[in-house]
Amino acid sequence: MRRFIVVGHDAPTTPDFSLSDLAGGAGRLDVLCRCVAAALLTSHGIREDASVWLVLRDAVTVRFEGATVRNLAPDERTVAGLVRSALESADRAVGAMWVEASPGVFVAKLGFESALASAAEDGLVVQLHEDGTAVTELEEPASCTFVLSDHHDLAADEQAALDAAADAAVRLGPTRLHADQAIVVANHFLDTDGYAAI
Repeated sequence: MRRFIVVGHDAPTTPDFSLSDLAGGAGRLDVLCRCVAAALLTSHGIREDASVWLVLRDAVTVRFEGATVRNLAPDERTVAGLVRSALESADRAVGAMWVEASPGVFVAKLGFESALASAAEDGLVVQLHEDGTAVTELEEPASCTFVLSDHHDLAADEQAALDAAADAAVRLGPTRLHADQAIVVANHFLDTDGYAAI
């Protein structure tokens, strides 16, 4: 199982945003939508062994499960529509209890530290960071959670929480990548058994 936790610092936590202004009025929700598509979608298929958790403003988490998600397309607007539907259901979520808003899309009132604690129960927690060790030094785990941020660096308290929870920090190459690009490379690393089966 592979999981990606993406921190959205400016993203909305309520459904009252426009699908026509994801990069502006919706707090760069476009970045997070690209991350969902990069993590879950393949050519004409969906990764059933993958999950994406979008932590929105340290208050609400929207979770996409590749094995059960429906109506997911690669365009940002479609993904944002699923996020908006999840946020419409957020008032039914009590604390860390997940509510299924649509098939394979869940919402809970989980902040970053709670999401990390949940991930730590199920395999390695790995930060994707340009100053980490080379990903090729990471022994491919059976289950792994990669943690990364949107277009902002993690805040100091977020970084401290991640430092405490993470088993490793790795870089994916010599060039700094956008979050969605980093997810594609991480998926490729796992798909090829750590680049051994290319």
